[in-house]
Formats: sequence, C-alpha cells, structure tokens
Amino acid sequence: MFGTSETPRMCVYKSTKHIYVQFIDDDKGETLFAVSTKTNELKDSLNGKTGIEKAAAVGKLAAEKAKDAGIKKIVFDRGGYRYHGKVKAVAEAAREGGLQF
Repeated sequence: MFGTSETPRMCVYKSTKHIYVQFIDDDKGETLFAVSTKTNELKDSLNGKTGIEKAAAVGKLAAEKAKDAGIKKIVFDRGGYRYHGKVKAVAEAAREGGLQF
C-alpha cells in the first residue's frame, strides 16, 4: 500500500481505548495530518458513546479535514485489522463524508 500527494494513505490504528487516523504522503515520507479520539475537537463530545460511535466520529472529522486540505481520493490502510467493527465504522463515515477509496 502506497500513498502519494494526490491520493494519500489513510492509515487506521486502534488501541484498547482510542482510535487514530493519519493521512500519509509516502512519496515525501510525511504525515499530512492526524485525527483521533484524543483530538480536542472530539474529546468532549465523545463522553458516554460506544467504541463504534467514537470511531464513526473520528472518520467523519477525518473526512472534513481531508476536504479542507483538498483531498478527495485516498488509499485506505486498515493496518492489518479486520474490516469490521471500529475500522469499518471509520471507513464508512469517511465515505459518507465524501472521500473516495
């Protein structure tokens, strides 16, 4: 899996408590931006939500930030996790937000 400046790689990582998404340009070897459940924009609004609801909120915010950065198409890197549960919620929310995989 390889991301370019036109189609960056959207990489998902999940821990036991949090979920993280990074947009990476592998040509330059740099992270363009990142979003997680620890992000100040989401931190307060996620209290009392389930893990899948938190993951969907992260995916939605990631899509919004990608649009602001002019990114429309991405390569989805699920990081070796199965495509279900939280990873699926992130992907579906990002698609609903307008990103093309």
